[in-house]
Amino acid sequence: MIQKLLASCFLFFAVASVWADRPHIVLVMADDQGWGEMGYNGHPILKTPHLDAMAANGIRFDRFYAGAPVCSPTRAAVLTGRTNDRTGVLSHGYALRRQEHTLAKMLRDSGYVTGHFGKWHLNGYRGPGVPILDSDDHNPGEFGFDHWLSVTNFFDQDPMLSRRGKFEEFTGDSSEVVVDEALKFIRRQVRANQASFTVIWFGTPHSPFKALEADQADFKDLNSQSRHHYGELVALDRSIGSLRAGLKQLDADANTLVWYCSDNGGLPKIEPATTGELRGYKGDVFEGGLRVPAIIEWPAVITQPSITKYPASVVDIVPTLLEITGTAHSAPQRPADGISLLPLIRGEASRRDQPIGFRFGKATAWIDDEWKLVSQNFAAGKFQLYNLMKDPKETTDLSASQPEALARLQTSWRAWNVSVEASFDGADYDENSVDPNEPEPRFWKDAEEYRPYLDRFRQRWEYSELTKPNKR
Repeated sequence: MIQKLLASCFLFFAVASVWADRPHIVLVMADDQGWGEMGYNGHPILKTPHLDAMAANGIRFDRFYAGAPVCSPTRAAVLTGRTNDRTGVLSHGYALRRQEHTLAKMLRDSGYVTGHFGKWHLNGYRGPGVPILDSDDHNPGEFGFDHWLSVTNFFDQDPMLSRRGKFEEFTGDSSEVVVDEALKFIRRQVRANQASFTVIWFGTPHSPFKALEADQADFKDLNSQSRHHYGELVALDRSIGSLRAGLKQLDADANTLVWYCSDNGGLPKIEPATTGELRGYKGDVFEGGLRVPAIIEWPAVITQPSITKYPASVVDIVPTLLEITGTAHSAPQRPADGISLLPLIRGEASRRDQPIGFRFGKATAWIDDEWKLVSQNFAAGKFQLYNLMKDPKETTDLSASQPEALARLQTSWRAWNVSVEASFDGADYDENSVDPNEPEPRFWKDAEEYRPYLDRFRQRWEYSELTKPNKR
């Protein structure tokens, strides 16, 4: 009996010691925020004081990349550390395969309490965000989240969200709503001395744009679309201030790692431009479609703030956080595309040794430190080559003048592409095939399971498209 008691005490103190060292983790992601839409990146009108303060207190990435130039693929890459095509998420509105191993599941299994707040968009539904059903077999809970307050896609002012299947209506800006709810979740875990993993995926500044009147004040000379777009970002920035202040009030700010980024590049037809003069926009594999703002703040560890041009990506989130938390990957034999950034966080890394790859439809890009290989139709075999350190706006194709660099990158890209194709076909799974029951992308307004809610949805402004042709 005494031996059992001693063993239990030893286990208790061992676990307590682990919790003392393991940080709370908060992943925050904007929806369609371009690289140029940060005060610290020199935007001519938009002010982002809270994001600027976060950047000044942590690591600011000037070359950080989404997983793809649109939203759902990036979200799949965040949760798996694998490029989106490996996971079956080819574009927006594709479902994440249940055969994938997610960061949320791995952290939950290692003792973290996990929560998701906001946009999900990994359950195969298209159309504006609606509350996720508890019967949905691709809801956040199926992928490792203990608690979730989520919608299928983008959401906006006065949102209606689903708390593990129960619909709830909220008043106010959507970014502030989900940050407030996420802080309630974090507060419970801090008080219970439980390590927490929190994912906050905003619906801002995705269209339709609807900002609070006060948040549009600095943009009165812009057209309505641009005015509301930037007004939404004002509220998003304010919610970041609330998040940081809330963590400080809980005395949890020092050992909380907050990682902020956007899910893809900026939008066209917004003035002033969203991408900071980078080439292309959302949907492109040029820098304007892939490069996004990113910040890591972790005061207990990052004591010397810095700005880095080290190329990094959302695929690095999984290996970084697994190493930080001492969590083993549940499927280490599967091909992965990210690397741990812990050496960079510690100030011990200067050059990235592993390239970053992207596939989106017929297009592809391959970034190897300063070099970038680009093709709009890789099956046709035509590639462009750019030196991003000398030419970040991708104005000068060097494929003819740098044949050795071109050949080297093409060779490594081809090997990676073959691996991605095999993953897409199911080679990584125990069954050596893809589960045939995975859903195809569909619009929720055409789905039988949402039919009982259509009359209720028609009463809300964001679902006015119920009577219009389908839009993605």
